[in-house]
Amino acid sequence: MKPQSMGQAVLIGLALIYLASLYFMSSPVWMGFTINALIVAVVALAWNITGGFGGMASFGHAAMYGTGAYASAILQVQYGINPWIAFGAGIVAGAAMGAFIGALAFRYGLKGSYFALVTLAFAEVLRICASSFAITGGGSGLQLRLEPGLSTLQFNDRSVVYTILLVIVALVMALTAWLKYSRFGAYLIAVRENEDAARALGIDTYRIKVKAMAISGAFAGLAGVLYLQVWLFIDSAVVYGSAISIEALIGPIIGGAGTVWGPLIGTLGLHLLGEGAKHLLHNAPGLNFVLYAVVLICALRFLPQGLMGLAARIGTFRKKEDDNA
Repeated sequence: MKPQSMGQAVLIGLALIYLASLYFMSSPVWMGFTINALIVAVVALAWNITGGFGGMASFGHAAMYGTGAYASAILQVQYGINPWIAFGAGIVAGAAMGAFIGALAFRYGLKGSYFALVTLAFAEVLRICASSFAITGGGSGLQLRLEPGLSTLQFNDRSVVYTILLVIVALVMALTAWLKYSRFGAYLIAVRENEDAARALGIDTYRIKVKAMAISGAFAGLAGVLYLQVWLFIDSAVVYGSAISIEALIGPIIGGAGTVWGPLIGTLGLHLLGEGAKHLLHNAPGLNFVLYAVVLICALRFLPQGLMGLAARIGTFRKKEDDNA
């Protein structure tokens, strides 16, 4: 996770300074905004495992995100299960959904745009199902009872919530770094570079890809549970909507897909850009999606390796072509 150039060090330093500065700011608006950004960053890190390391670009990470959120909400609201148990169950449900989507898609050799469309279809089908059944609250969604306390994983103090999220994001990033430099990560990158060659070398590409989808789904399910515990309410449009899938992929692409720091930096940068533009243009509806589209097009055209790739060109610490942090 160490930066490999002065530019990367500065970029990471700016992100850390911003995150630390919130402890000294009295504005609850900025705290709430960054809490949302950190939750999305966890989904972006989840997407980065499949899309960044494995080259399996998903357009439907909301399927795993929403499944984790709904699994936890249903257990708590409908069955009165302890929030700690429901929290873990949401992560497992997200992993199971990721493994199921991967096993089905890869069983029939889907890749590229076909795989992306299948994941998008899963998210949309799940959204329709969640808005139709009583156990999911139908169109009304599910609301957790407000009971602040450690036993319920609810906290009135936003600084406590923020600190917990920072710790979770740091842990997810550490796990991402470990995965990247492990044997599994090497196999996954080999699949991304040339799946046929990886298979010829004896790598079980099907198992590797399904496992990557399960791990990615677990992280996405974690993000869904975090959203539920922070805001205490979910509905199908919020957790299965296309917005979360778009944010999951655009953050890593802007920040640097396949890097450890890229998803966090890209997500924070996009949210800051969107929030600043909304204030300047008086909350014009749909502006954030217009900005995301413009930024994504520019990044794909001029920054194929994202902000981390751009920063890597500035003041290299050591002579090495790998510019991933």
